[in-house]
Parts: sequence; structure tokens; C-alpha cells
Amino acid sequence: MKRILTVLAFLSCALVAFAQQNLMGTAVELKSPDIHDDNSVTFRVYAPKAVTVRLTGDFLPHHIADNNGYVTEVPIWVDMKEGKDGIWEYTTEGPLAPELYSYIFRVDGLPYADPSNQFRKRDMTVWTNWFLISEKEGDTGYLYSNNKVPHGNVSYVWYDSPTLGMSRRMAVYTPAGYEKGKEKYPVLYLCHGAGGDETAWLEFGRAAQIMDNLIALGKAKPMIVVMPNGNPMCAAAPGEWEAGLYQASMSGAPERGMRGKASIPESFPDIMNYIEKNYRVLKGAANTAMCGLSMGGGHTFQTSNLYPDKIGYIGLFSGAMGVRNNPDTEKKIEVLFSKKPKLYFVACGTADPIVRGSYEYVDYLKSHNYPCQVLWTDGAHTWKNWRNYLVVFGSQLFK
Repeated sequence: MKRILTVLAFLSCALVAFAQQNLMGTAVELKSPDIHDDNSVTFRVYAPKAVTVRLTGDFLPHHIADNNGYVTEVPIWVDMKEGKDGIWEYTTEGPLAPELYSYIFRVDGLPYADPSNQFRKRDMTVWTNWFLISEKEGDTGYLYSNNKVPHGNVSYVWYDSPTLGMSRRMAVYTPAGYEKGKEKYPVLYLCHGAGGDETAWLEFGRAAQIMDNLIALGKAKPMIVVMPNGNPMCAAAPGEWEAGLYQASMSGAPERGMRGKASIPESFPDIMNYIEKNYRVLKGAANTAMCGLSMGGGHTFQTSNLYPDKIGYIGLFSGAMGVRNNPDTEKKIEVLFSKKPKLYFVACGTADPIVRGSYEYVDYLKSHNYPCQVLWTDGAHTWKNWRNYLVVFGSQLFK
């Protein structure tokens, strides 16, 4: 009897292993996404019992929706067609331009990641598959790719923040050759948006690849890039500190109603002090830049107003800038521009829900003859825009 049970147990394990191998084999054998020579793309998924399978992605047409009085773009869902053997397919109507694209399936109404594509990324709680298209050196897809160029290093470091009353984590990019040399470098402080953390610009924003490629192409000066955690009540990304495996949220807090001891802009000197003590940096406003997306744009706006002597290059990407009927803020902006910043850069998508605020702020700057560079692009509140803004902004720093 014992021998029979042993044999049955072995067969059971073998069948489970075979089933797993068969499932994995199906995922591997299906090529998805399948990028054709003309840069059109076919997506495939094995779902033999499904009634409906749909696909959405940022390469598909968008429709305009009203969002509390603001217009924004929402990607459409398209139906995939079932072929033989339970394989569903969809092919784009034409070639896709060089870019990083995200997508996800919906099988019978439920979100479903592409099992044939191991490349996935997280934006807050949403996971999507992604792929890259590039046609030549220097195009958008190339800038977001890992190419045969000298690579910088990324470290996660912990620093003390007396202002916030905790030890906190941030990501730091050092350019190729930093560890072997003695040269000092300028610094860019790069801020994420609501719901993000110190990993956001690396995972979704491709910041390390962008900097590697811009520097290798001679389009940007070698620089250190610091990516702090912009949530004042958090020490690090979810799962990376003692708060445990909590779910990310727009507030960034592990518990509802949590509040930090101070704001991120107020605590900025703690970050700068650590960087200047532990890295070979060129100091002063002429060697210091700061930019950010959405909430991070707001943090950049507030920080540059609080410390007008410290930051010479300022980039506001889809940021919230409150100036109207705020004499204190207006005075701070006046002081900032009296210091003659090297670059004041404002960028936003014309279908972004907060673009109206950006329009109003740019009008305010121009009405006061404050020099600024403005970039309006198609699209909404998306990483597709923010990566592009980093390329444009980063290419103009410290020159």
C-alpha cells in the first residue's frame, strides 16, 4: 500500500509539473506582442473558454471625456478575434511610431496580463505589459532602451530626515565612470507624482536609460540624478520599510488619515545635505536642477519658492501651481525670479485634466515678464508625456 501511495504521489506531482510546463509552453510559443517589419503589432492570448477578449493600450485611439469640467483622453477598448485553438488576436491598423507602449487584456470583463510578455510595470496598483519600438539611434524608443552605451549605476540609499522624523529611502543615479573618477557632477532632483514612490521614475519613467543615452549621444551633460520618495508619511516604497506589504494609494500613506510631520518641500534640505555629504557634487544653484510630474511638479514649484538660492533649473511637468489670490506665493515667485534662474520650464498635455491651471500659470508668468520656456504637447496626464519632458528638460541642463 505504501508503495502504491508513493507511486500515486509521484504521478500527481508529474502531472502538475507537466501541466505547468504545458501552460508555460503555450505562453512562450505564442508571440505577443509580435512586432512586424513595418512596426505594426499583433497581440495574441490563449483563452479557449472565453466569450469576449478585449485589449486596450496607449497606442490605440482615445476618446475625449469630461472630468469634472476638464477634458481628458481615455483609451478605447477593442475586440480581439478568436482564431483556431482558442487563440485570440488583434493587429494594429498601421505601424506604430518609436515609443514605449503599455497595454492590458480584459478576458470576460476581468483584467488579464499578457502571459507571453514577461515585461510588466506598476503604476501605483495598476500593472500593465509594455514593449518598445525604435527605428534608429536617437529616436524616442531608442532613448528609452538599454543600448550599447556606457551605463550609469542606480543605488537605493537611506538618509536621515530630521524634518520628517524618520530614516527614508531614495534612488540615486550616478553617471558612467563616477565610481572610478574624482570629478564632481551637477545634480538633478527628479520627483514622482501622487501614488508613486522612489521607484516610479526608474520603472515607468525609464530615467536611467534616458540619462545613459542622452549622455552617450552628447545631448546631456553627465549628472547625478536623485529620486526621493515624495510621500512625507512614508520611509520608502510599499514593502520596503517596516510598514509592511500595504497597498499603494494616491495618498501614498500606509494607513488612512496619516499625516507627515512636515511637507516634502520643507524637508528638501535633508535630502540635499545627504547628497552633498556623500557624493562628489558641484554645489550652488547653477549646478542644481529640480523637476517633477504632477504632485512632483507641485513639489518642485513649492521647493524652488522656498529655497530660491538653491535651484537654478526648474521643471514643472503637469504640475499644480497655485498662485491666484495668494500674495505670499506671488512674493516668493518674485524673489525666485530676482535670482535669475537659468531655466524655468513648464510643460503639460493639452488633454490633461489640469492643463487649465498650467495655462493660467503661464499667463501669470508672462504678465509679469518672468522668463519661462513652455511646452504644450498632445495627450493627457501620462508617462508618455512625462518621459518626453524629461528628455527635453534634461538636454538643456548645466550648459
